[in-house]
Amino acid sequence: MTSEEKAVLESVDHYSDDILEFTCKLVREPSTLGNEASAVNVMEEELSGLGYSPFRIPIDPQKLEKHPGFAPVDWEYSKNNGRDNIVAVIKAVGKGGRSALFNGHLDVVSPEPNSYWDNDPFNPVLKNGWLYGRGAGDMKSGIAAMVYAARAVERAGFGLEADLTLEAVIEEECSGNGALACLNAGYDAEAVLIPEPFGPAVLTSQVGVLWFRVEVSGKPRHVLEAELGANAIEKCFPLIQALREMEEKLNNMPGPDEFRDLAHPLNLNIGVIRGGDWPSTVAAFAEFDCRMSFFPGMSFNEIKNIIIRTIDHSAATDPWLSQNQPSITFYGFRSEGHTISMGTPALSLLSACHKDISGRPADRYIATCTTDLRAFMSFGKGQATCFGPVAENIHAQNERVETESIMHTARVYALFLARWCGLCS
Repeated sequence: MTSEEKAVLESVDHYSDDILEFTCKLVREPSTLGNEASAVNVMEEELSGLGYSPFRIPIDPQKLEKHPGFAPVDWEYSKNNGRDNIVAVIKAVGKGGRSALFNGHLDVVSPEPNSYWDNDPFNPVLKNGWLYGRGAGDMKSGIAAMVYAARAVERAGFGLEADLTLEAVIEEECSGNGALACLNAGYDAEAVLIPEPFGPAVLTSQVGVLWFRVEVSGKPRHVLEAELGANAIEKCFPLIQALREMEEKLNNMPGPDEFRDLAHPLNLNIGVIRGGDWPSTVAAFAEFDCRMSFFPGMSFNEIKNIIIRTIDHSAATDPWLSQNQPSITFYGFRSEGHTISMGTPALSLLSACHKDISGRPADRYIATCTTDLRAFMSFGKGQATCFGPVAENIHAQNERVETESIMHTARVYALFLARWCGLCS
């Protein structure tokens, strides 16, 4: 490691309190879907305070609706109420380096039920080397680490020999339209790093993911003559069972070698169910919302058609449903999976940076979820991966992130900048 690189790493350590404080600022903002504006403001203020010039990129469906990566959604973008993406570009002061982009998402999932938490999920609590709070791991600590990794290079007295883009987006948890809007606006780089909380491992594969909703109509009757009705809620049961059987068939299909050692890489989740309007009335309507994953190499249209056939076949076996066909709506995620070689230059260098700091080689991470890598791998320059802090209980109660792992992420990112973009005085 050169003396310049050591100076950069020492500078990262100088910002340990700032990184933790910035993480806490972000965690305090309850940036669930539709409520991201306050976290966007905090991000904008932090970048401005560091001397950068952040600007906003909205999700504009008029610009994106014909893009193959755009995900149709149930909500309106016409009045975004501050629901923007934030971008800042640190321009190169030298020549000869390779450009980089750090991307993180500001949106978080709901913490409900809050009663399951030991503390208010949006009041960050530091305890025994862990920071607790919704979004602490997924992924506001990673955003703080990537921002201050860039700042540390400057504090050490260096500029970069290629541009660095800092990007904080929304809708990573539901559509991917935030990162896509930034990419469509021209913000890409020769290497893209996303500090998702998968720990100090280099992500080389992730599954595809899609969301869909199944709507079922029934025939309402007073419960005293329930046999003359058709209960829409109960009619959902065989459809869900058919989808579970589909899930098992997909898992038993030959998949990419990268997923061979995983017992159950493809997961169906029945995430939301609604139905009926009165305990003593046979339910006239029901719907359930699902998430399903699929292997790299399978297209969105292929998995979509498999789901449609599954629902149609199950409905055909039921006297009521065969005459009252369930409807299926695909919205939100329609993200295809990917695989990238660990030997790709950006990934190989990232792994080397981790090893030089920790003394241990980086593990390879195979993701059974999706991330904003989907946009960069499908529509960008293609050298993109995740590497981030160690977190537990993401999307669950008492989410927490290991504070030392936040610092390790910042150090690795800073060293990556020194070697990938290049340093100049």
